[in-house]
Amino acid sequence: MSAAAAEHPCDGERGSLLDEADVLAERNPGHRVEIIGGVITVSPLADFAHARALTTAMLPFLMAGFDGTRADVLQAVAMWLPGGPSDYAIPDLAILDADFEEHHVERNCYDPAVFRLVLEVTSSNYQADLRNKVAAYAQAGIPVYVIVDRKHQRLHVLTDPDGTEYGHHRIHAPGEQITLPESIGAEVKLDVEELLKAAERKA
Repeated sequence: MSAAAAEHPCDGERGSLLDEADVLAERNPGHRVEIIGGVITVSPLADFAHARALTTAMLPFLMAGFDGTRADVLQAVAMWLPGGPSDYAIPDLAILDADFEEHHVERNCYDPAVFRLVLEVTSSNYQADLRNKVAAYAQAGIPVYVIVDRKHQRLHVLTDPDGTEYGHHRIHAPGEQITLPESIGAEVKLDVEELLKAAERKA
Protein backbone atom coordinates (compact mmCIF):
# COMPACT_ATOMS: atom_id res chain seq x y z
CA MET A 1 0.00 0.00 0.00
CA SER A 2 1.27 3.50 -0.69
CA ALA A 3 1.75 6.31 1.75
CA ALA A 4 -0.30 9.45 1.31
CA ALA A 5 -2.32 11.95 3.34
CA ALA A 6 -0.16 13.23 6.22
CA GLU A 7 3.58 13.64 6.47
CA HIS A 8 5.38 15.10 9.48
CA PRO A 9 9.12 15.71 9.80
CA CYS A 10 11.01 14.10 12.64
CA ASP A 11 11.51 17.08 14.92
CA GLY A 12 11.14 15.55 18.35
CA GLU A 13 12.42 12.78 20.49
CA ARG A 14 11.89 9.13 19.70
CA GLY A 15 8.94 8.76 22.06
CA SER A 16 7.16 11.86 20.80
CA LEU A 17 7.31 10.76 17.16
CA LEU A 18 5.94 7.33 18.04
CA ASP A 19 3.29 8.95 20.21
CA GLU A 20 2.27 11.19 17.32
CA ALA A 21 1.99 8.14 15.07
CA ASP A 22 -0.26 6.49 17.67
CA VAL A 23 -2.49 9.57 17.78
CA LEU A 24 -2.77 9.63 13.98
CA ALA A 25 -3.64 5.93 13.92
CA GLU A 26 -6.35 6.50 16.52
CA ARG A 27 -7.80 9.46 14.59
CA ASN A 28 -7.74 7.61 11.25
CA PRO A 29 -9.27 4.17 11.87
CA GLY A 30 -8.42 1.66 9.16
CA HIS A 31 -5.56 3.76 7.80
CA ARG A 32 -1.96 2.57 7.94
CA VAL A 33 0.49 4.76 9.85
CA GLU A 34 4.22 4.19 9.33
CA ILE A 35 7.46 6.05 10.08
CA ILE A 36 10.00 5.79 7.26
CA GLY A 37 13.14 7.91 7.22
CA GLY A 38 11.91 9.84 10.24
CA VAL A 39 8.72 10.85 8.41
CA ILE A 40 5.23 9.79 9.50
CA THR A 41 3.08 8.68 6.59
CA VAL A 42 -0.61 7.83 6.67
CA SER A 43 -1.88 5.50 3.96
CA PRO A 44 -5.50 5.66 2.82
CA LEU A 45 -7.96 2.83 3.24
CA ALA A 46 -7.27 0.14 0.67
CA ASP A 47 -9.72 -0.22 -2.19
CA PHE A 48 -11.37 -3.48 -3.18
CA ALA A 49 -8.89 -4.18 -5.99
CA HIS A 50 -5.96 -3.73 -3.61
CA ALA A 51 -7.42 -6.34 -1.27
CA ARG A 52 -8.17 -8.68 -4.18
CA ALA A 53 -4.56 -8.39 -5.40
CA LEU A 54 -3.26 -9.41 -1.97
CA THR A 55 -5.53 -12.47 -1.90
CA THR A 56 -4.32 -13.44 -5.38
CA ALA A 57 -0.70 -12.91 -4.33
CA MET A 58 -1.07 -15.08 -1.22
CA LEU A 59 -2.26 -18.18 -3.08
CA PRO A 60 1.06 -19.22 -4.72
CA PHE A 61 2.84 -18.85 -1.38
CA LEU A 62 0.26 -20.94 0.46
CA MET A 63 0.43 -23.59 -2.26
CA ALA A 64 4.23 -23.65 -1.87
CA GLY A 65 3.86 -24.57 1.80
CA PHE A 66 4.11 -21.26 3.64
CA ASP A 67 1.45 -22.34 6.10
CA GLY A 68 3.08 -21.64 9.44
CA THR A 69 5.17 -24.81 9.72
CA ARG A 70 8.33 -23.68 7.88
CA ALA A 71 7.31 -20.06 7.38
CA ASP A 72 4.22 -17.86 7.34
CA VAL A 73 2.63 -15.68 4.66
CA LEU A 74 0.85 -12.85 6.46
CA GLN A 75 -0.60 -9.43 5.78
CA ALA A 76 0.19 -6.20 7.64
CA VAL A 77 2.87 -7.42 10.07
CA ALA A 78 4.91 -4.46 11.29
CA MET A 79 8.68 -4.39 10.80
CA TRP A 80 11.11 -2.35 12.92
CA LEU A 81 13.47 -0.49 10.56
CA PRO A 82 17.11 0.39 11.19
CA GLY A 83 16.89 3.73 9.35
CA GLY A 84 15.93 5.79 12.38
CA PRO A 85 15.22 5.44 16.10
CA SER A 86 11.46 5.38 15.51
CA ASP A 87 11.18 3.93 11.99
CA TYR A 88 8.83 1.09 11.20
CA ALA A 89 6.88 -0.11 8.16
CA ILE A 90 3.82 -2.30 7.69
CA PRO A 91 4.19 -4.22 4.42
CA ASP A 92 1.02 -5.32 2.66
CA LEU A 93 2.24 -8.92 2.57
CA ALA A 94 5.29 -10.72 3.96
CA ILE A 95 6.92 -14.12 4.20
CA LEU A 96 8.25 -14.54 7.73
CA ASP A 97 10.21 -17.20 9.56
CA ALA A 98 7.89 -19.53 11.48
CA ASP A 99 9.35 -18.34 14.81
CA PHE A 100 8.93 -14.62 14.03
CA GLU A 101 6.90 -14.07 17.20
CA GLU A 102 10.05 -14.75 19.21
CA HIS A 103 11.66 -11.73 17.52
CA HIS A 104 9.36 -8.98 18.74
CA VAL A 105 11.15 -5.63 19.07
CA GLU A 106 8.52 -3.22 20.40
CA ARG A 107 5.24 -1.53 19.50
CA ASN A 108 4.02 -4.73 17.82
CA CYS A 109 6.97 -4.60 15.40
CA TYR A 110 9.31 -7.45 14.54
CA ASP A 111 13.00 -7.70 13.67
CA PRO A 112 13.55 -7.33 9.89
CA ALA A 113 15.83 -10.39 10.04
CA VAL A 114 12.74 -12.67 10.14
CA PHE A 115 11.27 -11.22 6.93
CA ARG A 116 12.22 -13.29 3.88
CA LEU A 117 10.14 -11.29 1.40
CA VAL A 118 7.85 -8.29 1.43
CA LEU A 119 5.24 -7.38 -1.18
CA GLU A 120 3.51 -4.04 -1.67
CA VAL A 121 0.56 -3.20 -3.92
CA THR A 122 0.70 0.45 -4.98
CA SER A 123 -2.11 2.87 -4.26
CA SER A 124 -2.55 6.61 -4.80
CA ASN A 125 0.99 7.68 -3.87
CA TYR A 126 2.91 4.92 -5.62
CA GLN A 127 6.22 6.79 -5.21
CA ALA A 128 6.44 5.66 -1.58
CA ASP A 129 6.58 2.00 -2.62
CA LEU A 130 8.89 2.66 -5.58
CA ARG A 131 11.35 4.94 -3.76
CA ASN A 132 11.06 5.42 0.01
CA LYS A 133 10.35 1.80 0.83
CA VAL A 134 12.95 0.52 -1.63
CA ALA A 135 15.62 2.34 0.36
CA ALA A 136 14.13 1.37 3.73
CA TYR A 137 13.81 -2.33 2.90
CA ALA A 138 17.29 -2.47 1.35
CA GLN A 139 18.75 -0.90 4.47
CA ALA A 140 16.84 -3.44 6.57
CA GLY A 141 18.33 -6.26 4.49
CA ILE A 142 15.02 -7.66 3.24
CA PRO A 143 16.16 -10.31 0.70
CA VAL A 144 13.28 -9.95 -1.78
CA TYR A 145 10.97 -6.98 -2.35
CA VAL A 146 8.06 -7.37 -4.80
CA ILE A 147 6.00 -4.38 -5.97
CA VAL A 148 2.70 -4.75 -7.79
CA ASP A 149 2.79 -1.45 -9.68
CA ARG A 150 -0.80 -0.70 -10.64
CA LYS A 151 -0.06 2.68 -12.22
CA HIS A 152 2.47 1.36 -14.76
CA GLN A 153 1.09 -2.19 -15.03
CA ARG A 154 4.37 -3.79 -14.08
CA LEU A 155 5.72 -6.12 -11.41
CA HIS A 156 9.04 -5.17 -9.82
CA VAL A 157 11.28 -7.75 -8.15
CA LEU A 158 14.22 -6.37 -6.16
CA THR A 159 16.89 -8.66 -4.70
CA ASP A 160 20.41 -8.66 -3.26
CA PRO A 161 20.30 -5.76 -0.79
CA ASP A 162 23.69 -4.45 0.31
CA GLY A 163 22.53 -2.33 3.25
CA THR A 164 21.89 0.78 1.17
CA GLU A 165 20.22 -0.38 -2.07
CA TYR A 166 19.16 -3.45 -4.00
CA GLY A 167 21.74 -4.94 -6.33
CA HIS A 168 19.19 -6.31 -8.78
CA HIS A 169 15.91 -4.73 -9.91
CA ARG A 170 13.94 -6.53 -12.60
CA ILE A 171 10.72 -5.21 -14.10
CA HIS A 172 8.20 -7.71 -15.48
CA ALA A 173 5.28 -7.12 -17.85
CA PRO A 174 1.93 -8.90 -18.28
CA GLY A 175 2.39 -12.25 -20.00
CA GLU A 176 5.49 -13.14 -18.01
CA GLN A 177 5.71 -15.94 -15.46
CA ILE A 178 8.41 -15.31 -12.89
CA THR A 179 10.08 -17.59 -10.38
CA LEU A 180 11.09 -15.94 -7.13
CA PRO A 181 14.50 -16.70 -5.60
CA GLU A 182 14.48 -20.02 -3.76
CA SER A 183 16.19 -18.26 -0.86
CA ILE A 184 12.68 -17.45 0.42
CA GLY A 185 12.33 -21.14 1.30
CA ALA A 186 10.45 -22.71 -1.62
CA GLU A 187 9.91 -22.36 -5.35
CA VAL A 188 7.18 -19.80 -5.95
CA LYS A 189 5.98 -18.71 -9.37
CA LEU A 190 3.96 -15.56 -9.97
CA ASP A 191 1.80 -14.84 -12.99
CA VAL A 192 2.32 -11.13 -13.69
CA GLU A 193 -0.87 -10.71 -15.70
CA GLU A 194 -2.98 -12.51 -13.11
CA LEU A 195 -1.68 -10.29 -10.32
CA LEU A 196 -2.13 -7.06 -12.26
CA LYS A 197 -5.61 -8.06 -13.41
CA ALA A 198 -6.63 -8.77 -9.82
CA ALA A 199 -5.30 -5.33 -8.82
CA GLU A 200 -7.28 -3.55 -11.56
CA ARG A 201 -9.96 -1.16 -10.45
CA LYS A 202 -13.29 -1.79 -12.13
CA ALA A 203 -14.85 1.26 -13.77
